[in-house]
Amino acid sequence: MKLDKIPAQPVIEAETFVLRPLRRSDKGLIELYTSDERVARMTTSIAHPLPPGATEAYINRALDPERDEDVWAIDGTKTGGDELKGLIALERMDRNQSEIGYWVAPMMWNTGIARDAVAALVAANPLDNDAMFASVFQDNPASARVLTHCGFTYLGDAESYSVARGATVPTWTYLRKL
Repeated sequence: MKLDKIPAQPVIEAETFVLRPLRRSDKGLIELYTSDERVARMTTSIAHPLPPGATEAYINRALDPERDEDVWAIDGTKTGGDELKGLIALERMDRNQSEIGYWVAPMMWNTGIARDAVAALVAANPLDNDAMFASVFQDNPASARVLTHCGFTYLGDAESYSVARGATVPTWTYLRKL
């Protein structure tokens, strides 16, 4: 979807991190984490093994002035943490809605960082959406808990194709009205 005017992507402050637009210098850590099969298998779009050039192409799309998705790095340097703990994104949809997607580095699993990043992005509502959607694979109940903790309500079951799995996978779909 091409929009007439893409808003500037803000930096979003949270207690222990900031959500900031991607930088080209994020390539190494994004590549390190997304080449981990455990991360790739919980997303629809990350291939495993990760093909050469995939991370650079992703960053280029995220920095494109005509992008249809805003991507933020979860940056913990504010409190002496890692420069990149994961990514969170909002993909623009019609009717003033977006779809939220996220992943965190395996070393950050079960620390609350995903929940805090989703909560910060929802609270900031940088696209001034009326609603945000999300879907998670049904074999990833931790991500489902992140969404329900952040006020998303279950809408129903669906399916999405996972590039890393090479298969269609059952999903749960969620909605958060703003």
